[in-house]
Amino acid sequence: MSQAAHSTGPAPSGGSWQQRQAGARGGWVTGGVTFAGVLMVCSGILALFQGIAAVAGDDVYLRMGSYVYRLNLTGWGTIHIIIGALVLLTGIGLLRDMAWARFAGLFLVALSLVAQFLFLPYAPVWSVIMMAIDVFVIWALASRQEAAS
Repeated sequence: MSQAAHSTGPAPSGGSWQQRQAGARGGWVTGGVTFAGVLMVCSGILALFQGIAAVAGDDVYLRMGSYVYRLNLTGWGTIHIIIGALVLLTGIGLLRDMAWARFAGLFLVALSLVAQFLFLPYAPVWSVIMMAIDVFVIWALASRQEAAS
């Protein structure tokens, strides 16, 4: 007798419950990685604009109180332009499913997170928003599960 004949109930279509749960979770995480790629493109563009605003005029951002990590706004602008361009390019690579983009994205977004933290005195609300986006991107890229073949 076959194993299916010994079953106590009908066989569910699409595999076992655990397989369906793993597939659903993997699909959601993959969707999260795609969303992370889109967020990386958007945050890269926004970091470019943030950097351009810092380089263009020192009156756009006002420093709040004294700060340990002193750097003039031209320096911060240059840092944001470089990181923003790299995050933008890596986000495009992630959306194109390039192998290098996931690990490069983890590194660059972590670097962006630190840069936004250090930029808090100049743009506190915006930096917190960008940090939250960076944390989600790190989570999505780090929790991606490769599809089993």
